[in-house]
Order: sequence, then C-alpha cells, then structure tokens
Amino acid sequence: MATAAAATIGTVAFRRLAARLPETTRATWERTNHAGRSVTLLQGPVWVAAAATGLALGSTMNRRASGRLGPSLLVVLASGGLGALDDLAGSGSSKGLKGHLGALRRGALTTGAVKVIGLAATGMTGALLADRSARSDPPASRGPVRVRGRVAGHGRSQERGALAAVVGGAVIAGAANVANLFDLRPGRALKVVVLCGGPLALAGFRPAAAALGASAGVLRDDLAGRSMLGDTGANAAGALIGLALVEATGLRGRVVALAGLTALTLASEKVSFSKVIDAHGTLRRLDEWGRSGS
Repeated sequence: MATAAAATIGTVAFRRLAARLPETTRATWERTNHAGRSVTLLQGPVWVAAAATGLALGSTMNRRASGRLGPSLLVVLASGGLGALDDLAGSGSSKGLKGHLGALRRGALTTGAVKVIGLAATGMTGALLADRSARSDPPASRGPVRVRGRVAGHGRSQERGALAAVVGGAVIAGAANVANLFDLRPGRALKVVVLCGGPLALAGFRPAAAALGASAGVLRDDLAGRSMLGDTGANAAGALIGLALVEATGLRGRVVALAGLTALTLASEKVSFSKVIDAHGTLRRLDEWGRSGS
C-alpha cells in the first residue's frame, strides 16, 4: 500500500515538473494520436519517475524488501530509457517486432531493434537479480503467498535455476512489448496494467504495486486523450508487471506466462487488437469505460 500510494502521489509532483519544462522541450514530446489530436508523451517519463519513487519509498519503509529494490529499479528505469530512445529518435519506418528484426537482417539498426535487444538484456538481468534476491531472503520475508490452495514462496526457490532465469527474462521483455501494443487508445494500456497487476499487487509484490500506483496517477489525463504513455511508459509498465510475475512464479509459471505473451505478440503481427476489441461488445465497453476523449 505504501509503494502504491507513494507512486500515485509522485505522479502529481512529476506532472508539475513536466509542465514547467521549457516549451521547446515539451514540444519534442508532442505527438498526434489516432484521432488526429495533439497529445503529450511526457506522461511516460512521469510514470517511470513516479513508479521508481514508489519503489524506493516502499522499500525504505520495509527493510526486508530492500534486497528487491535493485531489480525493480533496474527494470523500470532501463525499460523506460529504452522506450524514450524510441519515442524521441524512432523513425517509424519499421514497425512491430517483425519489422525491426527484418531491418536488422538487412543491416539497418533501428531504434526499435536497439530496444528489443536492450529489453532482452534488461529482462535477463532483472530476472537473475530477482532470483538471487529470493534465494537469499529469509523464509519470513518471502511470503507467504497462497497460490491454488498452497503456500508459495518457499518451494519455488528450487525452481529458480538458469533456465528459469532465461524464461523469466523473456517474460519481462515480452510483457514490456505487449503493454506497448495496447497503448493505441486512451486508457487502454493502463487498464491492462491494472487488470494484470491488481492480483499481484494484492499478493504483496511491490513491482506490481508501483505500477498500479503510477497508473492511477496518470489515468485521468490518459482517458481524456490529453496524454499517453508512449514507449517510455508502456515499456516500463509492462516490464514491472513482468518482474512481478517473475517474483511470483518458478519455471512452470514463467513458461505459461511466456506462452501467453508470445501468442499475443505473434497475433499482433497478423490482426489489429483495436478491431478485435471493437468487434466484441464486452471488450468494447471495457475499453471505452471512463474515456472522455478520443
């Protein structure tokens, strides 16, 4: 709760700082959304800074969680930084995972390809550090967390070998990418973050709590169509949810999560998520809920 609250309050402070930036700086973050309206991507850096603040303050209030701060800060700051590179320097000539990897095969290094490689490295490092921290934690600080009628957090450490770290790194990187795929309409990506991160936050995983707190702080402007996460915020939000999944699961859980993320990524290359959502009444109503701007 402290982590989520600190992240939410942090968005207020960082939004005010963003509003005071020089006009030329703010202009570099302006974009035109799908409806032809001008929006700012500064919500992304605000989200990242607020989530990092929530993680730091939440860890300060609980010494037993201090060992988990390093992986969380690494994941949110590195994934956010890679997203910012794409937001500010991306040409848009290559889109999607297929487009960026195709350009790389032709010898063209796009910012998207740099981001893909960087997210893979970030995910792997974050998973390794998180697993190392979990193994070094005393049993009392790991949980307990009840999963399907049993207490988790102890036996899972036996499933956290090299293969589990590799799969966990892919989960973090994949979640960062998938969150970005949903950042196409006001509030959509943030709703996905809240729906996926809510159970993990309630179970006590701080990366998810920080993601929920930061998302709550920027949701109003996003729904109004005044701002959007951009790659900066969406990549960071997805990566934190991915890290929470890694902290919550062993090898088997990570394999299941990776399978789902891979399916969504491959599907995005063939179909439009927006068209699928618009074609299903329940999904469309959920997608439009709270939205006051296009």
